[in-house]
Amino acid sequence: MNLRARLLELQTLLAEHEEIWRPAPFHSVSPRWRDHRPALATALEALDDEAVKRFGLDPEACADWLAAYLPALGMVNKLSEVPALPARSLPASRAREDDGMPGRKRAQVEAFVRHIPATVTPALEWCAGKGHLGRKVALTDQVPVVSLELNPALCADAKSLATRKGVDQEILCADALTASGHEHVRGRTVFALHACGELHRSLVRKAHTDGAEAYRISPCCYHLGSEDPYQPLSSDASLMLDASALRLAVTELVTAPERDRTRLARDQAWKLGFIALRTEVEGETRRPFRPVPAAWFDGSFDDFCRRLAIREHVRLPANPAWADWEHVGWKRRDEVLRLELVRHAFRRGLELWLVLDLALGLGERGFDVVLGRFCERSLTPRNLLVIGQRRPDSRTAT
Repeated sequence: MNLRARLLELQTLLAEHEEIWRPAPFHSVSPRWRDHRPALATALEALDDEAVKRFGLDPEACADWLAAYLPALGMVNKLSEVPALPARSLPASRAREDDGMPGRKRAQVEAFVRHIPATVTPALEWCAGKGHLGRKVALTDQVPVVSLELNPALCADAKSLATRKGVDQEILCADALTASGHEHVRGRTVFALHACGELHRSLVRKAHTDGAEAYRISPCCYHLGSEDPYQPLSSDASLMLDASALRLAVTELVTAPERDRTRLARDQAWKLGFIALRTEVEGETRRPFRPVPAAWFDGSFDDFCRRLAIREHVRLPANPAWADWEHVGWKRRDEVLRLELVRHAFRRGLELWLVLDLALGLGERGFDVVLGRFCERSLTPRNLLVIGQRRPDSRTAT
């Protein structure tokens, strides 16, 4: 199946099941689909905590379990399967070549470079951080690399690492979202490993005029910098997505340490406990829940609620039963986890739709495009890679 046909079929299935994946259980106490699918709602309530945890960490096992209640999910998952890209052999790393690069980052960079064609033009590393990917490309393919990064501290680190390792790598401290940032794209092969949101979309939006020879884009954090609603990159994409839907595509925690998952569980329970208390005081309201400073979670639950009440202008009762409201929060979190199993079953399909939109948008702007995986999801769930090569007949347009 070609990329366009896959996007259209996936788009149809997602649209037909939007009542399931659109409502965020954190905000929706009782999604409407529970009334339409009572057997599924009952089965979710019957799951024990161990099964919920297992399904949360193993989406494939969860999808198998859900298939009896959501037959269309099987087709969504089939359409979401993406083959691994062809791999090439890389030269052995020189001594201390990878110093300064964390182990997981090193593995991601190596997998990315192994699954792209050899670079034959000067290269541009987009949103480079410390320039790890750019150095690897320069050393592997013996091409000059410009690494563009906005953060001055990261630029300084990248420059120091390039000098120490004798790499032909220029560090450019600039904003990737400005016209001057895009001037550096012309004539180059552009690399973007986990460039977030509009940082990767801007490459595609301007691909017909920027004059790049090729793109290698692994997108991430689709919600960052997005307009509301999402503005598609290709002419066939028609799903209307808000920030919540875009965020759904990147909610996996498969690579997060256990301590991070434990902390997130506590944070969610406290937020939900506060929301329940607020509802008791003010009645049912739908408010956006702004980010909470991490330091507010360092104290007790009642300290957390008092701080949040001041920020949200909520008049708390004189002597709330704090232990009871915290218990309500944990109970509500258990319910949210079960409902999220159903919503999360559609996140890979939604992510693939977004990446197909990116790939087709690049194709409409004069590039031959290949889409595939560059690593397993255990290394990073954001393992999709779009490879675009300018078609010879499109050069005159730039």
